[in-house]
Amino acid sequence: MKKNIVSATVYKLCDAAAWAAAVECGWFVGSADDVLDGFIHLSTAAQVAETARRYFSNTTDLRLAAFDTANLGDELRWEPSRGRALFPHLYAPLPTRKALWVKAIALGTDGVPIIPEGIE
Repeated sequence: MKKNIVSATVYKLCDAAAWAAAVECGWFVGSADDVLDGFIHLSTAAQVAETARRYFSNTTDLRLAAFDTANLGDELRWEPSRGRALFPHLYAPLPTRKALWVKAIALGTDGVPIIPEGIE
């Protein structure tokens, strides 16, 4: 599925060092899992907390970057994933300059990342 836009804003979680390296070169080319799967895993606001819990628990120095889907082009595809929900997958490097914002994400006492309230 290519253009079935589910959300106008999508999010990428990654560690601060990976984000800093991406900013330096201008592109986030993906985590090891992204590279293995052949696309960059993104999440909607409704999906990002569960993604954080499943894949980033106990990850310190985490960053959350927001992107407008209109700025990601035709390489952004909405495909079934966890629970058959449509997830945004980017089949291209993620341009860091197109981030709407980037926030540091703290961990709760249980080690689960705390996603800011009010993201859309």
